Amino acid sequence: MGNTCCTCVDQSSVEVIEQFGKFSRIAYPGFNTVWCCIGERVAGGLSLRIQQLDVRCETKTKDNVFVDVVVSVQYQVIRESLYDAFYKLTDSRSQITSYVFDEVRATVPRMPLDDVFTSKEDIARNVKEELQKSMTAFGFQVLNVLVTDIEPAAKVKAAMNEINAAQRLRLAAYEQSEADKVRIVKAAEADAEAKFLAGQGIARQRQAIIAGLRESVQTFATEVTDVNSRDVMELLLITQYFDTLKDIGLSGKSSTVFMNHSPGTLGDVSNQIRSGFMQAMAAAPGQAMHR
Repeated sequence: MGNTCCTCVDQSSVEVIEQFGKFSRIAYPGFNTVWCCIGERVAGGLSLRIQQLDVRCETKTKDNVFVDVVVSVQYQVIRESLYDAFYKLTDSRSQITSYVFDEVRATVPRMPLDDVFTSKEDIARNVKEELQKSMTAFGFQVLNVLVTDIEPAAKVKAAMNEINAAQRLRLAAYEQSEADKVRIVKAAEADAEAKFLAGQGIARQRQAIIAGLRESVQTFATEVTDVNSRDVMELLLITQYFDTLKDIGLSGKSSTVFMNHSPGTLGDVSNQIRSGFMQAMAAAPGQAMHR
């Protein structure tokens, strides 16, 4: 470039022209003449585009966990400070990397690992403020800083996943136990309600049987004059007795029942049934008075 007499500068770029090694002027995009005869030459160029630098920094957290923090820095040359941007820094990218390392390693060690993940914006803001103060003097403007990745060691990530899995399993077990508890309570309530309703049904059934027997005795005694009410009661009780035996025999869940069933003992059966009814009727008024 030093032996040419002209130069073409690309859009969004500038070139620095020196004369005998001293800064002379800035060549802007387009065609520019370089007077080689008077010692001018193109010393170098600068891009005016926004540039991005990704910095991976290894550091340690407050709870002694090593993590890799990836910071993306978006920066641009200040148009009013082209001289400073070209002459004050030999390598701007290395300078930015050093500032990122310094700020990340000063901020992250004050945080536990969990807080590092939730404080990415705070880390990025601190890095941007530090870079802005430092790089402005060198002709560079820091536009944005992003913490794009936080990567702990593989064993640490596996341990964190296991902790999370254990917490979720514990929560699932608790919810399952609560569901079982509700199921058991509801089943007990349903069983109690079923037994209550069954008791009411049995009581109503017995009341209906007594009412039917009473009506049958009254009807039989009215229509048949040669039979007294006691004989009618014995006949009804014997009929009920046979119906009961029939029900026992038809039931699929019934077991073997041994009973004295000779013809001579039917009178004893009726006497026993009548005696049971009499005792129940005699006990009922006493219980009512006691209540």
